[in-house]
Amino acid sequence: MMVSMAGLEGVEQPRPHSGATAARWMSVVEDERAFKALELFGNPTEGEVRLPSRPESAATARGLTSCVVLRQWALSPQTAEYAVLLVSELVGNAVRHTGARVFGLRMLRRRGWIRIEVRDPSRGLPCLMPVRPMDISGRGLFLVDKLSDRWGVDLLPRGKTTWFEMRISDR
Repeated sequence: MMVSMAGLEGVEQPRPHSGATAARWMSVVEDERAFKALELFGNPTEGEVRLPSRPESAATARGLTSCVVLRQWALSPQTAEYAVLLVSELVGNAVRHTGARVFGLRMLRRRGWIRIEVRDPSRGLPCLMPVRPMDISGRGLFLVDKLSDRWGVDLLPRGKTTWFEMRISDR
């Protein structure tokens, strides 16, 4: 693809990412970790995956999310990037604020939408706080609110499920 740019005439510019390169978005190491996590914990599209409530579990949840969104569902790298960021925020909240031993992760896909859920045993509701430019924390739900199409909390008899949904284009 030739693009006319000052001083770069005649120089081939990078091509936009295609579906084939989307599968290569994750590094080989991340890919291997994600597949190992799928084997160890299960597939969050087939049922709730229970993960230990430790900071390290955020990396596991990110890997599972990336693997499902890119490999299993074959969605765009941008959708995967947003889903990974948002699941990390929800998991971070579950680990930091609930005192739980474990939390659950589940991923659903239906026509035109994906939904990712994090369940924990606390009935304490997350709070969307105003964010100022110099804040160094408290941006998690702000990001969920800005980058997802919908999000919410479902109270359960024992705990809650915090979820977000993103529109996708079905092929």
